[in-house]
Amino acid sequence: MQTIPEQALIVVADGGKARLFRSTGHGHELRLTEGEHFTHKNIVNDGPSGARPAEQSPHQTDEATFVKQLVKRLDGMFTHNEFAHLVVIAGPQTLGQMRDAMSKGMAESVAFSLSKDLTNHSAKDIEHALA
Repeated sequence: MQTIPEQALIVVADGGKARLFRSTGHGHELRLTEGEHFTHKNIVNDGPSGARPAEQSPHQTDEATFVKQLVKRLDGMFTHNEFAHLVVIAGPQTLGQMRDAMSKGMAESVAFSLSKDLTNHSAKDIEHALA
């Protein structure tokens, strides 16, 4: 089992939605309590900065915009001391984009990351993936 700090914020994300959990317990007693669901908002008006590269599809641009919005939300939570430790579970592309968008302080709060898309899985499945 991974060492997941108690009360860590667990983010389970893909390119269009995220679920936020809090960890309770530790070791083999890890439990996740589901909290906020995050989806993209005003994606047309809040695209990534700069022009979209010609080789990037509109879907990829939407994913990049969503990740930008998610990291902005997480950064606000981090700035307001709503978490000290972060665990990120996301598909490879989303995880890479999140890492690139994180502030240095928030990146240093990442206790563990898992490159896997589990957004449509139950909290129990996510707990087992962290085992």
